Amino acid sequence: MTLKSGRKENEVKKMATIKIDRSIIPACDVASMEKLLEIVRETADVEKVGAYKVGFELALRYGLKDLVKAVREHSDKPVIYDHQKAGTDIPATGKKFCEACKECEVDTVIFFPQAGPETEKAWIEAAKDSSLGIIVGGEMTHKAYLEKEGGFIRDSAPKEMYSIAAELGVNEFVVPGNRPDSIKSYRELLEGKGIVPVFYSPGLVAQGGEISESGEAAGKKWHAIVGRGIYQAENIKKAAIELSEKL
Repeated sequence: MTLKSGRKENEVKKMATIKIDRSIIPACDVASMEKLLEIVRETADVEKVGAYKVGFELALRYGLKDLVKAVREHSDKPVIYDHQKAGTDIPATGKKFCEACKECEVDTVIFFPQAGPETEKAWIEAAKDSSLGIIVGGEMTHKAYLEKEGGFIRDSAPKEMYSIAAELGVNEFVVPGNRPDSIKSYRELLEGKGIVPVFYSPGLVAQGGEISESGEAAGKKWHAIVGRGIYQAENIKKAAIELSEKL
């Protein structure tokens, strides 16, 4: 099978971030390096913890390269960088962003291409050129995001974002964990295009999403992104294990 980008299917599969079909991904949206390392140390040997997601709060304070290095001292699980939100600038800056992420040795980047299709295409190609894994998001978890809820984003825009990514060979997507009906709709869209999607879902636990319900809507390959439900727990390891049992 050859995709519209001209890349073969087996080349796209190399983008896969996590080796197991279902996992818990701690969202390390914390303020200190000490807290990040506590999360990693406590969960590094939890089998169903598939990766770690780090964002701007830690990256701005400590530098992305040092964050990745610190995580790798305790775990060989992949590191996903969520710029919150990347893919919202002009097309040309994608190359600079992806080269910087590659230099910092992250495994995968998350894009939310709200700046339009040309930016989305350019940033995805830039990530490929830098040999980064790519996860593309479209719908977010909070209120007043889509137009029908009083937001700025057209109701049909997320499906367009996912479709363009799929045409460029991406098969990993962020979908809202607190909206299982939306997950099901996006799954049907992508499967209709011949894609076996790998879904990543925030919006769980603290934002009301149920792991079991959203996981059922997502299909076989799904990763639950959990922030406060893990890093605010009294026992981080216990929380991660208990959450993983719901997968």
